[in-house]
Amino acid sequence: MSSPQNAASEYDAERELLTGEAVALELRPTSVVLRMAGGIIDYLLYSIVTGLLVWLSLSVAFSIGVPEELGTAIVIACIVVGLVLLPAVVETAAQGKSLGRLALGDRIVRDDGGAIAFRHAVIRSFVGVVEIVFTFGGLAVVVAMLNTRAKRLGDLLAGTYSQYERVGTVNAPVYGVPVELTEWASTADVARLPDALARRIAQFLRQAGGHTPATRERIARDLAIEAALFVSPVPAGDPELFLAAVAALRRSREATALRLERARLDELQPTLAALPHGFPDRG
Repeated sequence: MSSPQNAASEYDAERELLTGEAVALELRPTSVVLRMAGGIIDYLLYSIVTGLLVWLSLSVAFSIGVPEELGTAIVIACIVVGLVLLPAVVETAAQGKSLGRLALGDRIVRDDGGAIAFRHAVIRSFVGVVEIVFTFGGLAVVVAMLNTRAKRLGDLLAGTYSQYERVGTVNAPVYGVPVELTEWASTADVARLPDALARRIAQFLRQAGGHTPATRERIARDLAIEAALFVSPVPAGDPELFLAAVAALRRSREATALRLERARLDELQPTLAALPHGFPDRG
């Protein structure tokens, strides 16, 4: 039996995507409730289209003298087109989107986070006829509730899942000097950081909450080692708190420099705007 720590690690691994720079990003699978709502919207639309297609096909077929024995074959063909091919084409063309997913903010992607291909969409649509249409979504809901990514049976067979993409408005955090480093900040000498390093530190502080704990600690440690070359003395403690303090000190000192420069320009403004002695004002 796996320990709770191993189970948690397996769960975190399922929600991570490792980028080419070895940074683990946390991906959010869509919940079962949202998937149900999106599925209702999609299959209601596909069912209406399929019904219209059946009615139109039978009307045309019988009007041109097609034998009634072929009516069943025509209905089956229309169902395949409306409930299998149409969803597959829509998902492929829209890169995992559909009307229901556009409304709810999710997208079907591969297990590795990439865009799905037509074969993935066909497998999902074909299995969806059984688990969604024939069982009114009951089988899909049961299977989705049994795994951490809310995958239905079609996703398990196709190697896909629904990724939730909609996020609320996030205000960029503004860090001050941490309380633990207040005394250090009063005497610290922080030189001007290279622009590239300053941008990386600022980006890390904004996005730290989106990293996994191990990745967050590693990036903070690496950035702190680089920033320490421009700081004296270097405080002991948490690397992330050190980066927040360095960023706050640099921001405060740059703001002070800008205010002093603005004050000097305001003092010089009368001189700069004044006309030469004896020069007529033609304004």
